[in-house]
Amino acid sequence: MDRKKFLQLLTKMPVSGIAMKLDELKKITGSFPGTGLMPVLFLGHGSPMNAIDDNQFVRGWKMIGKSIPKPKAILCISAHWETSGTFVTAMEQPRTIHDFGGFPKELFEVQYPAPGSPELAQEILKTITKIKIGLDEKWGLDHGCWSVVKQLFPAADIPVIQMSLDYSQPPQYHYDLAKELATLRKKGVLIIGSGNMVHNLRLIAWEKIEEPEYWFDWAIEADDKMKKFILSGDHQQLINYKSQGKAFDLAIPTPEHFLPLLYVLALQEDQENITLFNEKAVMGSLTMTSLKID
Repeated sequence: MDRKKFLQLLTKMPVSGIAMKLDELKKITGSFPGTGLMPVLFLGHGSPMNAIDDNQFVRGWKMIGKSIPKPKAILCISAHWETSGTFVTAMEQPRTIHDFGGFPKELFEVQYPAPGSPELAQEILKTITKIKIGLDEKWGLDHGCWSVVKQLFPAADIPVIQMSLDYSQPPQYHYDLAKELATLRKKGVLIIGSGNMVHNLRLIAWEKIEEPEYWFDWAIEADDKMKKFILSGDHQQLINYKSQGKAFDLAIPTPEHFLPLLYVLALQEDQENITLFNEKAVMGSLTMTSLKID
């Protein structure tokens, strides 16, 4: 039906009928109308204890949270949700998942009762056309998501959903998939990648736990090289991280903490700025380096 016929139909309908048609039109045109371009964040999340600690990294996240507009919704790509295929959470009230062990009881008692957004999940299904996205109503918010989002927005009054990492796919797949999410930035959605650029738990120096700036040489080399590629916009070098030598091999022994960075970088538009923060290491082999694109 063209616009002229639609308006003619409205003039012949009772008020209740007009209200129904307008409601249907709203559903057709989408639940997330256009806004200004939202920033994109990559957050080095580190230990789950950052959810309840007050340290330099937490203060960095809080500073960033205060520097950006309040989003209509949040989409988080966390290192801690790996699946066969790509899924988005689609429940009204996602549970707070305590997907870790060996930490104080206080941490397990933390809840982040942010609402979900089945509407945003459906928006993503319409937005992504190259692959089939599945809807998940079981997962919730894992600590890669809630431990950082609660520091950005402690009121838990913004809808949050997660997108999973398909562990069967190569880095280029994840970068290309993220490109299709770009329109969400114009609809008030804050997209967050949560992982760590350098993340090798097998080589952690536990005796250096009280030295927040202790780095292994290879960790410094990898982190510096990654930042060079990020700031120069050379994303292909990061997509091809397996070809970058020994330091990268040690920094990324498995891909799940690195891939969220690719989702974020794929969303950078021409002339956008990158702000690096939390550029420190923890126990030698884990870096907290984070960034904002806006």
